[in-house]
Amino acid sequence: MARDLSSSLVQEGDIVDLAHDGRGVARVEGKAVFIEGALPSERVRFRVHKRRRHMDEAGLVDVLVASPERAVPRCAHFGICGGCSLQHLAPAAQLAAKERQLLENLQRIGNVQPQRVLEPLRGPEWAYRRRARLGIKYVHKKGRVLAGFREREKPYIADIQRCEVLLAPLASLPAELAALTETLTIREKMPQVEVAAGDQATALVFRVLESPGAADLEKLAAFGAQRGLQIFLQPGGLDTVRPLRDDYPPLDYAVDGGSVVIEFGPVDFIQVNRDINSSMVDAAMTLLQPQAGDAALDLFCGLGNFSLPLARRTREVTGVEGDASLVSKAGANAARNGIGNLRLARENLFEPKSFGAWANEHYDLVLLDPPRAGAAELLSCMPRWGPRRVVYISCHPGSLARDAQILVAEHGFELSAAGVMDMFPHTTHVESIAVFEKRP
Repeated sequence: MARDLSSSLVQEGDIVDLAHDGRGVARVEGKAVFIEGALPSERVRFRVHKRRRHMDEAGLVDVLVASPERAVPRCAHFGICGGCSLQHLAPAAQLAAKERQLLENLQRIGNVQPQRVLEPLRGPEWAYRRRARLGIKYVHKKGRVLAGFREREKPYIADIQRCEVLLAPLASLPAELAALTETLTIREKMPQVEVAAGDQATALVFRVLESPGAADLEKLAAFGAQRGLQIFLQPGGLDTVRPLRDDYPPLDYAVDGGSVVIEFGPVDFIQVNRDINSSMVDAAMTLLQPQAGDAALDLFCGLGNFSLPLARRTREVTGVEGDASLVSKAGANAARNGIGNLRLARENLFEPKSFGAWANEHYDLVLLDPPRAGAAELLSCMPRWGPRRVVYISCHPGSLARDAQILVAEHGFELSAAGVMDMFPHTTHVESIAVFEKRP
């Protein structure tokens, strides 16, 4: 139970650590105090606003001694907008903190440590996001529309004009969407817009709770034409997404040195950071060390982001995915790229008891790219598959650490290497890649 302390006294303290959510940690009379905006090695003044049994939460009042790694945030909305939480920390220090978190999780949760720590995969620190979901809200008290990410730890839409982490042509999109929405008759019936950028084209998907009339459709079409954007409407679930025009070119992106082009729909899952995704695919191929005669298994294969480059290097790849639409699109991507050795299966990968015949075969290599929950359920199949090498792409170091323990302690693998990837600069998201090799 937390106690609100809106008028607590200002205190001083030294910051001794950085929490996983980006807050600085001080210790006052043996109790941890989590301070928003503070950094390790700093001495700060702070005010506690919530007291809990085992820890307190506080706001930063002043920095008395600044960390040499403190940076000036580029975004004018930093601290209010919840899209970023680490712009005040130098990018190299952000990555070092994420690497520490990965290694600590592996040791503490998984009781394992990699034989080799991989160099972090780095990309652009700004203007990197090709996917985003922006909220839209007509605020009666302000008499205008706001568009952007949510405020930090609040349900409100942040009042922002630009976003410095969106791809450069899209940086001013929050202000432009707000201005457009204010002119629409359905301005109070349009809660969000999804942004999806391919290498050649960008789409906006407007979630509409009421069908736009002819005048609104004309304004949406003009907005798209003026900015070179494809406009889609989504009146219901994801299966209701429809383009405003039928002649839009497909959205796509290239990987594997440009030799594989993957088409995707405007609401399909793709990695947010284009440059890191390309580097990640290359790293996965290097770490797997595929040979021409290998049979490989790609679990949670999606659109074929890893399956297609892997198929170019092996005898056969089996890609397994739970979303029927993605399975279909992966097959179409294979055909477009002239790849005939990719076999696809639709399967709920969290229910191994229902797996089809593919799960009873041998595979030389396995690639895992699970969601945050990890892949613990299907690891029981690993002895049956008998791979010599497993590459695991992770978006949550805790679930990776848990699964690493299973692979090492129960299935005879070694954690030969692991490292972080800078998929989300200026946020606390930790993306990593790990490789496991079968012990002799």
